[in-house]
Amino acid sequence: MTAASRSLVVVSAGLGQPSSTRLLADRLTAATERHLGEGGVEPRVRIVELREHAQDLTNHLLTAFPSPKLQETIDAVLGADGLIAVSPIFSASYSGLFKLFFDVVERDGLAGMPTLIAATGGTARHSLALEHALRPLFAYLNAATVATSVFAAAEDWGTAGVAADGSLVERIDRAARELALAVAAHQPRAPRDPFADPMPFEDLLRSQ
Repeated sequence: MTAASRSLVVVSAGLGQPSSTRLLADRLTAATERHLGEGGVEPRVRIVELREHAQDLTNHLLTAFPSPKLQETIDAVLGADGLIAVSPIFSASYSGLFKLFFDVVERDGLAGMPTLIAATGGTARHSLALEHALRPLFAYLNAATVATSVFAAAEDWGTAGVAADGSLVERIDRAARELALAVAAHQPRAPRDPFADPMPFEDLLRSQ
């Protein structure tokens, strides 16, 4: 019997290369893939590094016309069965690059989508940004955010990118399990037709 299949898109807003944000995204992805596999679901994973789209995002915000590469990325996110969204925390909130990307995602494009939110920061005192910044953002977008969010401070990582704090390992596993269960239970999304609901020309003019 062929296993059920679900698509998972991972959005990482890390600025460095490598970055702790991408490191956390990778750990969450691996744990989610494992839980999906254990449930008989074959995961199809796509990683989106927002730093690669920074210039295109700025141009899209100014002109309301995305580049083909950026549009293809947006369509992949909107067509996913599940989303992992990870941002570094700057000034007690998500990064500008992270916000810029979700500013160009259509208002109800993530409605009902199982979503795991996570963040990284220099110290644990930034962890509250998950609840007072990221969770409200995805509530506004009508995403179905899982109960457990994950924050990783610099001191949580050991050598070779291995989580040094047992509580972080447990939190990653719990959040990934919640997301995997939600993705498996959710009806697979139909392929998205980018021409099905074009923006009226009047709205394009107003967006300028």
